[in-house]
Amino acid sequence: MQYRPFGQLGFKISTLGLGCMRLPLKQATEGAHGNVLAETMVDEAASIDLIRGAVDAKVNYIDTAYDYHKGKSELLVGQALSGAGDYRKKVKLATKLPPWHIKEAKDFNRVLDEQLKKLNTSYVDFYLLHALHKATWEKMKSLGALDFLNTAMRDGRIKYPAFSIHDSFAVFKDILDSYDWAMCQIQLNYMNEDYQAGMEGFQYAAHRNVPIVIMEPLLGGKLAKEPPAEIKAVWNKAAKKKKPVEWALRWVSNFPETTVVLSGMSTIAQLNENIHIINKAPAGNLNVDELGLIDRVKQLYRARAAIDCTECGYCLPCPEKVNIPHVFSLYNDFSTYGTVEGAFTTYKSLKKSMTDASRCVECGQCEPRCPQGIKIISALKQAHLTLQAD
Repeated sequence: MQYRPFGQLGFKISTLGLGCMRLPLKQATEGAHGNVLAETMVDEAASIDLIRGAVDAKVNYIDTAYDYHKGKSELLVGQALSGAGDYRKKVKLATKLPPWHIKEAKDFNRVLDEQLKKLNTSYVDFYLLHALHKATWEKMKSLGALDFLNTAMRDGRIKYPAFSIHDSFAVFKDILDSYDWAMCQIQLNYMNEDYQAGMEGFQYAAHRNVPIVIMEPLLGGKLAKEPPAEIKAVWNKAAKKKKPVEWALRWVSNFPETTVVLSGMSTIAQLNENIHIINKAPAGNLNVDELGLIDRVKQLYRARAAIDCTECGYCLPCPEKVNIPHVFSLYNDFSTYGTVEGAFTTYKSLKKSMTDASRCVECGQCEPRCPQGIKIISALKQAHLTLQAD
């Protein structure tokens, strides 16, 4: 197993970390709309075997969260790390505080104590403020989250404070500069260099000597699937042939600043494949020609996008409640990656909440506000025709 130093904390972590957001399922949960966070039909025995199998293979970083699999992820991680084998002693365990469940200051302790009970442990190594964006960050500060983290460190319930983020570089920088964080977790892959915190945030954290954990290296599996013909043709030009999943994992592992690459593996086969890839992917594993191929693939994928939408949100609010950026995001996912089930099932949830494109009455208020000059009304019609198909 490949290991890297975890910043200045004095220990090494396996470059491959197990993310427990996509544990094995017995079947898809009715009404989950393709959202893995809402899946509750977890195969408990297979999940425990997967977690223990990862630790047996020397993966020593396990990541879960309060809401994963509607709360069952933490329970299963707790069961897997308990009992014979001393699994808990072999790993650094990370879980997350959900800001959306915090209504008042006393909720901080209530939630953490509940998590420790579910995880069957007296402490967690890394405790992250989960999926921060500007509004939740302001909420956390106003309720005293940073004082709570200090208290929880002093009483030993958490070892290291951290955060994950789904917002811009500006918000990321504000958060990173506001506290003495032991770690930050960002979304990064070769298609998302300019998305959310992105490479700018990655480099800034490295400059600040804050260890970086990478989530979504495979973009929810989109970069691991069989690619379109024109992209497959580019990959086939490589001197050493690799599967799409290997290109994606090697790209994030290529940076010496990367500490952990989180992968939401659902099977033992995926675990073994990812271990095999990561063990051959130290920092600097890609040569100039290979990086050039990845850049070409990125350009081709981006050219497949149906709509030049940056999801800036200037088109909102829509008087009919149409979630225009979300509709266009699903449409672009379908066009770019050929993601059928995820796009269609999620679009059904928009229809159920009456925020889908069919609600558009062509009032035209959105189009003058779009910085990209998108003909939003006609684009919504096309998106609806595509995404409502079964």
